[in-house]
Amino acid sequence: MSYAVAAALQGAVYQRLQGDAALTALVGSRVYDAVPKGRLPELYVALGPERAVDASDKTGRGAWHEFAVSVISDDAGFQTAKEVSAAVCDALIDAGLVLDRGRLVALNFKRAVAQREKAGRRRVDLTFRARVEDDA
Repeated sequence: MSYAVAAALQGAVYQRLQGDAALTALVGSRVYDAVPKGRLPELYVALGPERAVDASDKTGRGAWHEFAVSVISDDAGFQTAKEVSAAVCDALIDAGLVLDRGRLVALNFKRAVAQREKAGRRRVDLTFRARVEDDA
């Protein structure tokens, strides 16, 4: 197994979300790789945890990466969070991301969990599954 493509995948996902017109129309530039300190905006998207497992074979090194993208909203209901979540899915599912290292073979949606947080915020955690190959 190689975790060598992880940073390239994360960077490509972040750039895709930052540059997506439909998502930007909903959240502006509030797509974060690292959530800023201090008062948080009322609506934002943040990259979350990742898990990788080996997918290497005789032809080369590779991995399956499961990663989360979270949508956080202060709205009373889930409607806004779900609209933003749909835009995140539209931007990422089957996206032809170009990586700085390696190659993206597939990028698919796996699951979503919508929940209320203690502070009254709404949160949708989207999990995606990406298959990558290392070409180095």
